[in-house]
Amino acid sequence: MQSSRNLDTFLALKDFEQPARKRLPRPLFGYVSGAAEDNTTLNANADAFNDVDLVPRVLVDVSARSQNVTLFGRTYSAPFGIAPMGISAMTAYRGDIVQARAAAEASIPMILSGASLIRMEDVRAIAPHTWFQAYLPRDMQHIDALISRAKTAGFETLVVTVDLPVGANRENNIRNGFSLPLRPSVRLAMDGLTRPKWLLKTFLRTLWRYGMPHFENAFAERGLPILAPETLRDFADHDHFTWDHIRHLRRAWKGPLVIKGIMHPADARIAQDVGVDGLILSNHGGRQLDGAIAPLRILPEVIAATTLPVMIDSGFRRGSHILKALALGACFVFVGRPFNYAAVIAGQPGVARAIALLKAEVDRNMAMLGLTNCTDIDQSYIRFRNVLKNGGNPGAFH
Repeated sequence: MQSSRNLDTFLALKDFEQPARKRLPRPLFGYVSGAAEDNTTLNANADAFNDVDLVPRVLVDVSARSQNVTLFGRTYSAPFGIAPMGISAMTAYRGDIVQARAAAEASIPMILSGASLIRMEDVRAIAPHTWFQAYLPRDMQHIDALISRAKTAGFETLVVTVDLPVGANRENNIRNGFSLPLRPSVRLAMDGLTRPKWLLKTFLRTLWRYGMPHFENAFAERGLPILAPETLRDFADHDHFTWDHIRHLRRAWKGPLVIKGIMHPADARIAQDVGVDGLILSNHGGRQLDGAIAPLRILPEVIAATTLPVMIDSGFRRGSHILKALALGACFVFVGRPFNYAAVIAGQPGVARAIALLKAEVDRNMAMLGLTNCTDIDQSYIRFRNVLKNGGNPGAFH
């Protein structure tokens, strides 16, 4: 693991990726980094930021800058948080714990994935304001039991991911030898042996102290081990879900209810009518429908369609990316893969370093834009590059 004193060599979120690639077995790195089919959507997420130019103001007193954002009655120290990421405890030792603790110490939210390998109760105990993201079980009885468990554990905010009616075509996983259930193989064994830091400090250490990892939070009871043949079914068999399931959840969950995976303005309107409290605009980081639009491009249409708080994820890597989303109307941003890589490299200090880097970028960019509060940015601070080339309206994507 990277020593804390060497973390000052990491200057941006992108700096964590290559060292993580070297440390992780290829199947695990491929699982985290990869997307669906040809990576068209993965690449489109990054490209969308390049179509938005920032327009700075000058000679503004920005000496008292604040990144504070209030969401669902709680104030956070930055306009971003850590997105839910499954099996993080396989890539970094106690990965969900170290990310949640780093987020709590930085006063930003972390969303615990329903595909996590550490009990939700253990994560919430060390980071009480962590959000919980559920992949809903297949029937109402199991849904109610899972929601009851999350309530009993003390979670305040429930996030429901809705963009997995079926499993995605993640060819990248097959090419890299990753599968759920995790299948022991000569290739996986050789990859582990050639990456002794991961093998000793993450995998064998986990086995020694906690036994074979299980999906701990898919149901009210302990879920299946990662080697079980039925594992994939538990997270992919959702093609029968409808808005009636969300209506049922709204009646059962009294705290903030957030829907993640909304992309169409019409769905945003339905979500508001159903009574949810917020949306996370997301294409699952390019991991579901390849060819899906980048959330940043559809964001203005979704903002126009609803009065709900609209959050966003997928492809965010820089403070400037976050400010562009806020200018387009988002109230908050979630970032995933880079924090996973940071945990791989240096555990909690690595995640803390990544959070600090992103906070510093937001702060620096706010000063250069002439902003004293990140919530003050609006569309007057941006222009759309391709629209201007075509002589169109500078205030909308085409």
